[in-house]
Amino acid sequence: MTVVRGAASIGSGLAPAREARPIRQGERIHVVGAGGAGASAAALLAHHSGAAVSGCDPGGPSPYTPPLEAAGIHLEWAHSPAHVTGNPPPERLAVTKALTAVDPGNAELAAARASGVPLEAWQQVIADTAVGRTLIGVAGTHGKSTTSGWLVHVLVEAGLDPCAFVGALLPQSLTGGLPSTARWGDGMPFVVEADEYAGNFDPYCPDVTVLTSVEWDHPDVFADREAVVDCFVSWLERASQAVMRPCLVANVGDSGAAEVLARLGGWPGELLGTWLANASMGGSIGSDAFLVGTILEADATGTSLRLEGSVLGTGLTTHLQLAGRHNAANALGAAGAALALGVPPDALAAALATFGGVGRRLERKGEGRGVVVYDDYGHHPTAIRETLAALRQLEPGRRVWAVYEPLTYHRTAAMLDEFAQVLATADAVAIADIWAGRDPDTTITSAGALAEATARCRPGMTAVAPGSVEQTAAWLAEEVRPGDAVLVMGGGKSYRIAELLIQALGA
Repeated sequence: MTVVRGAASIGSGLAPAREARPIRQGERIHVVGAGGAGASAAALLAHHSGAAVSGCDPGGPSPYTPPLEAAGIHLEWAHSPAHVTGNPPPERLAVTKALTAVDPGNAELAAARASGVPLEAWQQVIADTAVGRTLIGVAGTHGKSTTSGWLVHVLVEAGLDPCAFVGALLPQSLTGGLPSTARWGDGMPFVVEADEYAGNFDPYCPDVTVLTSVEWDHPDVFADREAVVDCFVSWLERASQAVMRPCLVANVGDSGAAEVLARLGGWPGELLGTWLANASMGGSIGSDAFLVGTILEADATGTSLRLEGSVLGTGLTTHLQLAGRHNAANALGAAGAALALGVPPDALAAALATFGGVGRRLERKGEGRGVVVYDDYGHHPTAIRETLAALRQLEPGRRVWAVYEPLTYHRTAAMLDEFAQVLATADAVAIADIWAGRDPDTTITSAGALAEATARCRPGMTAVAPGSVEQTAAWLAEEVRPGDAVLVMGGGKSYRIAELLIQALGA
């Protein structure tokens, strides 16, 4: 893959992706950063596979840790070399690549290297738990979590009892227990959200791949859009050689995904192109099989969608609970994969209509004093634009607040103008302090700079930077008025803004 600007240090010291091998009964695996969305899923899936799993996270309990504790997985809330040197020691450590970038000298990782304990990305553990199953990878710049969750829901409703890792909390109706980013089932399908950042998806070799969209993101890793396209092409080419007859479901209504499809050349398996009929094509279909969706109606109850194509025979109509054109495109990706896995069209139509979404994806948190509050993970200009449009579909006539906690300084600085332009399409804007994440340089921009740029795009609008997530929530509680809709977005601690605002409103 093509990486730039310091990306060589990301994942430094971790073993490279390898061919997946089954988890052994009793295999001792320690998960570092187990409070994260993906690492917590790796811990749970390894536990269900028969491994003896432990974990640690200095960030303390998170929304993702309750199902680990319920499963009896021992968690510590600090890093310690003792996690490696204990008796008996773990046979491998599963680690997030971000830790090796932010804290390469971490004592726990140093102890593992000194003791010869392998350090692997947590994605490798998930790939190992999927051995012997039909692997479905959902990849793309946008829409991975929603599409993955939607596909899991369809497969559950069809009786296929899948396993899964999804980068957002799945509801109890899908997990059978506490909300979690992992699901364990007895069926053959295994759905994974496959993330392109720094080669995170390298351990996965899917039998079926869904490609939602391809756009420039992660400027600390990818120099430009071409580098992102190269990354997807390289992964798909390599992964396709590891399975008998791979199937690729690609959203050719997206120009980046269409370019990836055109670059693949002699794809050795099946190709299924999907797109929305009332959208400009991203490129040529590039395949004989197709699935096209037509939006019949979009209102506060959701979106009516007509599906037709070579893989359906007769078409079908369904009503999606989720709003927005982007979610209609996500539904097509989930539908294409489900059809490839043998889900009957009538079961597909019913299951598409009953999916209520995953955590932090335009999630309605509550209403108080006439103000409705939503929470979303959006942290890219395109995601913000589409989510704002979907909110206006669900809440017509309301004054819309865009409340954003920028995720990382480098992304904010690289896309400052784009962020300002899309945020200015709201009626009022509040920017919380930037979540640094793995950023070493916190001086290159600020929340105030983004607020000022937003105000310049639309003079006279409210665009402010109140401070921390706590300060932002407190400020909003004094500013919102009955009839407002507040959309909180971001990938760090932004969900706390929604929680605190709901409390302040007495919802």
